[in-house]
Amino acid sequence: MQKRTLGKSGLEVSAIGLGCMGMSFGYGPAADKQEMIALIRSAVGQGITFFDTAEVYGPYVNEELVGEALEPFRGEVVIATKFGFKPAASGPGWSGLDSRPEHIREVAEASLKRLRIEAIDLFYQHRVDPEVPIEDVAGAVKDLIQEGKVKHFGLSEAGAQTIRRAHAVQPVTALQSEYSLWTRKPEEEVLPTLEELGIGFVPFSPLGKGYLTGKIAEEATFAPGDIRNILPRFTPEALKANQALIALLAEVAARKEATPAQVAIAWLLARKPWIVPIPGTTKPERLLENNRAATVMLSTEEMLEIELLTSKIAVLGARYPEHIERMTGL
Repeated sequence: MQKRTLGKSGLEVSAIGLGCMGMSFGYGPAADKQEMIALIRSAVGQGITFFDTAEVYGPYVNEELVGEALEPFRGEVVIATKFGFKPAASGPGWSGLDSRPEHIREVAEASLKRLRIEAIDLFYQHRVDPEVPIEDVAGAVKDLIQEGKVKHFGLSEAGAQTIRRAHAVQPVTALQSEYSLWTRKPEEEVLPTLEELGIGFVPFSPLGKGYLTGKIAEEATFAPGDIRNILPRFTPEALKANQALIALLAEVAARKEATPAQVAIAWLLARKPWIVPIPGTTKPERLLENNRAATVMLSTEEMLEIELLTSKIAVLGARYPEHIERMTGL
């Protein structure tokens, strides 16, 4: 697996990381813990050194899973986790935002224990908290960095001005936001800002929550607890209308002797050398497929062709319901 450096930070990670959320949360019932430990360790064997989790995934159980799975590889891998939500009092998910400095410290201390590490490699603010100035958030993480409990500061789903304000207090190593061939809003202001400031970019849902694999049929249904049940892009109408994008990926994939998923990831890798996508999976065969995307090279001509053809395709459906979209800073 090739390596990439996230911005000017010097944080070197595998060119493709592994998003671990879906192993415990977000896509229906949690997968078998021992099978997921084996999957994460298999990823290490395939050269993956960058793993993504968060306290709210579960909550808590995903950090515990990642911590146990990666304990034998301490010092060899980079673990990113997140703060900024108030986990629900009972059941999955969250009950609001909380990026107060004292809460950030509490989350860091608890995450260190669950992850079985001495320092968090990359600590993201999960969502921008409108009640707490971003300067206070950056200052709190700066203190944790000075204490040796955190190594790098990150933001998630933050807009350009928020990124600038945070970066002025504590350099931001990476921004994590949704980005793929069907979610391209970061190109407007965020990507140019990251390039200017020397900040890495970590796209989550690089496969459009599974849609860009081409394996989700128009009549698809999802398990209880799967977030796609409430997403506008996963209504039957949208699943049907957005097939034009899948057809494009399939056409390019056939020429490259690759899969649509691999082309979607390869497209992200070709955009900038400081972009590191983190596709998630619970299946060993999908893990291997995703990782092999790093060997799919798209030429300048192929990138221009994809740009031209996708510019003629209008994606139907918002990526989130309005109440969730409001929690982003984009």
